[in-house]
Amino acid sequence: MVDVSVDARARERFPLGVWGIAMLIATEAALFAMMVGSYFYLRFKNNPWPPAGTPEPKIVVPLVLLGVLMLTAFPMWMAARSTTPRRWLLLALFVQSGYFAMEVSDFQDDLHHFTPQQHAYGSIYYTLLGADHGHVAVGLLLDAWILWKLLFGMTEFRARAVRAIALYWYAVIVLTIVVTLTVTSPAFAR
Repeated sequence: MVDVSVDARARERFPLGVWGIAMLIATEAALFAMMVGSYFYLRFKNNPWPPAGTPEPKIVVPLVLLGVLMLTAFPMWMAARSTTPRRWLLLALFVQSGYFAMEVSDFQDDLHHFTPQQHAYGSIYYTLLGADHGHVAVGLLLDAWILWKLLFGMTEFRARAVRAIALYWYAVIVLTIVVTLTVTSPAFAR
């Protein structure tokens, strides 16, 4: 005979939403690992990198923005552990939205200097940044969705959703660290 209480406790500890986010993070990590690997493969096969006529990658603004995004891990962590997570989620959403707006503006500015169609550098640069920005946009939508749900009160399901969304954001922050360091690496090499 199977002890149902042990099975119930195991499910409580690792709800399906957390497993789902964990599987998503694993697949996204593989995707980004392949893109970063492609970046460095192209970098070492093409000299100079970035190609002549392409501006050097900016360092200060991307690193400051990365630091700002990293700071949002704290309100997400607090939200995941709070019985009233709305204020922490609002704080995180506000800062994350500012980060996203600045990154999209910087992305558009880069498009005025070179395009993905010009060379391998432009192609992988915009692919990496675009994929990262897409993940940030999904995170913003998840934040907005859970804030909407929390307007109707806190439930166990919503508490689990907040924890799953926080886990998603931790993964996005790690991916953003990797992407930022990758695309700014040519500026450090000189």
